[in-house]
Amino acid sequence: MKIGLFPGSFNPIHIGHLLLATYMKEKANFDEVWFIVSPQNPLKDVKTLAKEEHRYKMVEMAISQHPYFKVSDIEFHLPKPSYTIDTLSELRNTFKEHTFSLILGEDNLKKLHKWKNYEEIIKNNHIYIYNRKTAHDYTDKWQHPHFHYIKLPFLDISSTEIRSRIEGQLVIKYMVLESVEKYINEHHLYQ
Repeated sequence: MKIGLFPGSFNPIHIGHLLLATYMKEKANFDEVWFIVSPQNPLKDVKTLAKEEHRYKMVEMAISQHPYFKVSDIEFHLPKPSYTIDTLSELRNTFKEHTFSLILGEDNLKKLHKWKNYEEIIKNNHIYIYNRKTAHDYTDKWQHPHFHYIKLPFLDISSTEIRSRIEGQLVIKYMVLESVEKYINEHHLYQ
């Protein structure tokens, strides 16, 4: 099967992530999209991260009605911080029957040169890059036969905004699924 790997903190997962994964599945003709929950991104501040098991559970709940979405905790079992090159290697060794491609936001291109073995990632993987409102246009700088730029409608919603709204005791309804909102409230996350 052709699998699109959608890595992220999902802190928390929101409807923008789900819509984005749906668009990417359709436009890239993926059989499935796997949400790879990252326990610790080496380029992000970990202070605002909910525990990995909470973030995994929220993704699991959010995608439960979609047979072509899967959630993976593969990075939980790798050394931390997690590096994409190691995740790809582990997935290929574990699931030899699948073909994997990366799904990345255009904003990731700004720091791609800082990724561990980024040249090897580019050389050996197809990378599907979706536009981000907050990103500058990096398409001129990053041209490669393995890069596939996909224009999507802008989804102006972020996990950062959701965490801020929770902290300010504002409504997050419609930004996250009802089950995720309930889970956040029950576990007092981001407060």
